[in-house]
Amino acid sequence: MSTLTQSAAQALWEARLARAPIPPLRNYLAGDALTDAYAIQAINHARALAGGARRIGRKIGLTSRAVQKQLGVDQPDFGSLFDDMVYSGPSTVVPLATLIQPKIEGEIAFVVAEDIVVAGLPLEALRRCAGDAVAAFEIVDSAIADWKITLADTVADNASCGALVLGSQRRPLAGFEPRSAEMTLTEDGQLVSSGSGTASLGDPLAAFAWLADKCVELGDPLRAGEVVLTGALGPMVPFVRGRRYRLNITGFDTLEVLAE
Repeated sequence: MSTLTQSAAQALWEARLARAPIPPLRNYLAGDALTDAYAIQAINHARALAGGARRIGRKIGLTSRAVQKQLGVDQPDFGSLFDDMVYSGPSTVVPLATLIQPKIEGEIAFVVAEDIVVAGLPLEALRRCAGDAVAAFEIVDSAIADWKITLADTVADNASCGALVLGSQRRPLAGFEPRSAEMTLTEDGQLVSSGSGTASLGDPLAAFAWLADKCVELGDPLRAGEVVLTGALGPMVPFVRGRRYRLNITGFDTLEVLAE
């Protein structure tokens, strides 16, 4: 592993600890920037685990075709979710002191029911393995100053994940169609974001399938009990101190979070 890759990982780690953003990582990344970015992510994941954190799931990013086009990519990215990122609802408080420059978005999460150790599962098997659906906020956060990110920047920075808020209500996929769900997100009662399940690669299950196959390919398959965030159902918006955000997704009770 190159000295530049190690330096980039250290810079990101220190930025997160200090809650102080750093310039884009382009000066650290040469050659295959995406490969280097995932190597940087892996270094800091290992640091987190060595420090006592526990991985509880994964997140999928860049599931919007519009955002992919903006960044010039043709696939999503992914990162890991750790136990110290998780808050649970239906109403909770997330402290801004743990974040740098956060934004919030509404998503559908899955709680994996069965290990997925082979790629290319047919749809019905995939639905069974995906388990239950849960309404979720993802609070995305970047250690890159002013969110001036490229694909490599966000991959290196754990897919820009800051925190997540999970609803307490689970919906078995046998009676719920994620791609048909509608989402609204309000800030202090004002609508700030809306969308549907089709925003996530056309279907959150399609995003989940992509991640499951990628994890098998990398030798780190999804396991029963893991939480998977499947991608934003509408535009992300700033997460502002003192503001209250409410998420409504078809079929779920309202989920609420206060930025404090």
